[in-house]
Parts: sequence; structure tokens; C-alpha cells
Amino acid sequence: MKKRYWWQSLSRFVLWSHVVGVVGFYLFIWLRTLPRKEDQLRVQPLLKASDEAKSVVFPLVSIIVPARNEEQNIRRCVESLLEQDYSNYEVIIVDDGSTDATEHILDDLTRSHANGKRLWVLQLRDLPADWAGKPHAIHSGVQEAQGTWLLFTDADTWHAPNALRSAMKQALDEKIDLLTLAATQNLPTFWDRTLMPMAQLGISMLYPPRLVNDAASPVAIANGQYILIRRAVYDQLGGYARPDLRGTLLDDRDLAHAVKKSGFCLRFIDGSGLVHVHMYQSFSAIWSGWRKNAYLGNRGGLAFVLLELFGLPMVTVAPFLLPILAGLVRIKQRPFVATSEAMVATALELGPLLAYRFWLNRKLHVPWYYAFSHPLAGLVFEGILGQSTLYILSGKGVDWRGRRYRNTNGVTKVIQPEVSGAH
Repeated sequence: MKKRYWWQSLSRFVLWSHVVGVVGFYLFIWLRTLPRKEDQLRVQPLLKASDEAKSVVFPLVSIIVPARNEEQNIRRCVESLLEQDYSNYEVIIVDDGSTDATEHILDDLTRSHANGKRLWVLQLRDLPADWAGKPHAIHSGVQEAQGTWLLFTDADTWHAPNALRSAMKQALDEKIDLLTLAATQNLPTFWDRTLMPMAQLGISMLYPPRLVNDAASPVAIANGQYILIRRAVYDQLGGYARPDLRGTLLDDRDLAHAVKKSGFCLRFIDGSGLVHVHMYQSFSAIWSGWRKNAYLGNRGGLAFVLLELFGLPMVTVAPFLLPILAGLVRIKQRPFVATSEAMVATALELGPLLAYRFWLNRKLHVPWYYAFSHPLAGLVFEGILGQSTLYILSGKGVDWRGRRYRNTNGVTKVIQPEVSGAH
């Protein structure tokens, strides 16, 4: 009879527990994030120029765009906003101390664009104490806004002509107080295509739209790339001037939480095809951008972050390495687990993993073969989350847009203002 060692029984238990965990994780994530019909934006057909005079008169919308050193993006963004087929809106660009060509591009658009009369540019120079940059820029723009609705959007977005009219019609029809849209991610580079699916996995795991849209659930988030909110609701809540919002680095999530907690209607729906964004221009920008949010954006506190740091390589890297690990780990020339058994376990784990990634890649318009970059993405986000946790807990703080912020007891403060003239 073949002798069985104690470590072989234990290792088989660990192996198959891992298989059950990985399979269960990806099935759970998939079911949790499958889109529902009611979570889709009802797209309105484009209006022809001859139809605009006959179109329904909607409320005045003030579109507010915070911009800081956005010379690469600002023209495309503003032109798309000035070409909306919505008849009643204004565009307020808040230039938050840009030191590049942003100001000159905005001046040119104001003079030369056919709809330049809708465009207003507000110049900011200083950041008051206890404010983070983006909340202060949005707050400043709101002070100048005339609209009964406010749209907050980012300078790296661009919008289809019927985006605002589609969003406003749905918000009015469904009596929504804050409507936020998921944008189409433009992913032209290797690192975009490798890392954005992993970011999407993490966000949808923590903030699935079906829970965000459930009034009985406390889960709340918004996408800062497109937040449409009633002015009366914003003012009633105190907007970004609230003490708990003025210093936040998660301005979209925390505004959504305030809206939902106060009993107003929050909806997060898919606006793919109407709003587009390219978030980061380089690997270093991707790293610093997600590092800013990774720790603070978690819902479960430090305990959950530690669980994530342990679990992330277990569900992204280990499934691809089981046969190698089985062959390398031996005691007295005997493997912990037979290679054939490890191969079966690998097949069982990679089945749902790759199926989920193929689905997610198709949703994000990423080539199917980037599914095999999953372990690399897992390792990168392990580093991002680990560094974000270390920076926040040590008090070093995180940097963003030339400013460094420290989070202490839930309050964010600028600890390293930008040196004049720095980019």
C-alpha cells in the first residue's frame, strides 16, 4: 500500500480549499456586477438642427469642469460640451492654478467657438486651508452657476452631443436627485488595457450598481466623470462646503453618500457611448492616481484592506502558478501535491477566472488576450494598495496634481502646497 504523509493530506486540503475560494470569488463577482436593463441610460436620438427649435425646453444646467494643467485634454472636453444638442445650459471651467497652456486654450475657445458665449472661465490662484483642490474648484464654480441643475464633469472627458439631453430626460422622468454615469474608458496603451480591468473589478466588487441604486442599501458611490445633481439638493446638503466634504480626496463617493444618507434618490447607470474618458497618460500617472484612492476608497477599513492584500495575489496570481508550485515544493523528494492533481485544480480555477476576464475585456473593449495579463495586473495593484496603505497610515500622505494630502482621523489636509511655477 502506498504510504501517505501527513503533509500531503494537509496540502490537498489547502489546494482544494483554494480551488473552492477562487471559483466562488469569480462567480460571485460576475453575478454581483452583471448589468441590469434598468441600470442603462435610455439614449435619446440626436436632434437635427431643424428640430432644436421644436425640442422640449429643459431646465438650465450649469456644467462645471475643474481643470488643473489640462492642456492635453481641455480643448476636446470643452468643444464637446459646447456642442450639446441641449438648448439650455452654460459651461463654467474652473482653472485651478494651471501653469501650462490651459488658460490660453480656454481664451481661444471663448473667442473662436460658435457657442463661446455659453463658456465662462473662472481663475483660481490659492487653495484655502482644509480644502482639497477638486472640491474647492467645484464649490467655486457652483458659486457662479445660474442653473437649477448642476453637472460636474472632468477635463479628461468628452461627450456625445446627445449626452446631456439623455441624462436630463431620464433624471426628470424618474425623479432622480443625483444621476451619475459610468463612462466609456478609452484604453489605447498596454498599461491601460492591463490595469483598468483590475480597477473595474475592484470598484464593482465594493460598489456594485445594483446596491448603489437600492434605496434600502447604504452603499453609495458616484463617478466624478459625470455627476448630474439638482441644485436644490446640493444646496440643502451644504455641497462641498460641508466640513466632511471640503477636504475629501474621494469627492464623488462622499457626495453620493451624503445624498443617499439624506434620503434623496441616487442612481448610477451606464452611460457608455455618450461619455468617454482617458484617465491617465502614463504608467506613473496610473500608479499615483489609483494610489490616491486605493486605501481611502475601501469600505471595510484597515481589516478589509489587509484581507485584500492577502487575497489579491491568491485570486490573481496563484491560479496561474499551481502546477509550478506543485513541482517546486517537495519534502524528502516527495511533492506536496501530485502534478496531475495540481493541473486539474488549475483548470478548475482558470475556467471561471478567464471567462470573467473575457466578459470584462469585451465590456471595456479590451482585446481578449489581455486576460492573460491578469497576474501582472494583480501584482501592480498589490503594490499600489500596499503603498497607499503605508502612505496614509504613516502620515506621509498621497500626492495629486502637485499637492500632497494627509488624512488624519478622516480629515484631509494639504501638507505640501504646490511651489509656484511647478507643474
